[in-house]
Amino acid sequence: MKKILLASVALLGLTAAASAADLPSRRAPAPIVAAVPVFTWTGFYVGVNAGVGFNDNDEDEIVFGGTTIIGDSDDDASFIGGAQIGYNYQIGSFVVGVEGDIQYADFGSTTYDFGGGDVVTVDSEDWFGTVRARAGVAFGQALIYATGGFAFADDRTGWTVGGGLEYAFTNNLSAKIEGLYVNLEDDDFEFAGTTFSTGETDFGVIRAGLNYRFGTY
Repeated sequence: MKKILLASVALLGLTAAASAADLPSRRAPAPIVAAVPVFTWTGFYVGVNAGVGFNDNDEDEIVFGGTTIIGDSDDDASFIGGAQIGYNYQIGSFVVGVEGDIQYADFGSTTYDFGGGDVVTVDSEDWFGTVRARAGVAFGQALIYATGGFAFADDRTGWTVGGGLEYAFTNNLSAKIEGLYVNLEDDDFEFAGTTFSTGETDFGVIRAGLNYRFGTY
């Protein structure tokens, strides 16, 4: 009788253990941790900028009838403002890209007094643009870069070089401060049937800008 009872208890115990194994687990599922997006400078961007330009051509000299005539510029500094568009590509900590911009700039005019009441005033260009390569080093959301390339204005062409600092406040919005040196080739004007060259135009630019970035995150 004892053997029968012991066998029955053992059978009941095995049955209960098997039933418990079939029950769903009451453990809480492991938490799902979302990956934190990694910031990158790669992507297209558009933006606006504003600043000041400093004209280096205070006095342009021309020779007329064996006499040197000095042109008097009436504006050595000017407000500069415009827009830019570009693309960056980040490789590790290095960022390379290309940027184009178009700028309003008014450096006034230069006056040449030929004597005898003959005065010629030559207006400066009221706009210029650049197409430049950019290359720099990123420190997270800060970018230090050098830039340089092609410059143009009306029918004149030239070159530009400079550098700047850009910082991304969000994944899409960044601000920059930039300095450029711009050099444009000779400009010409006519007086008394003679063509005169005013020489190269070179000026410095300091500007701040705001970019909206279509980045890849």
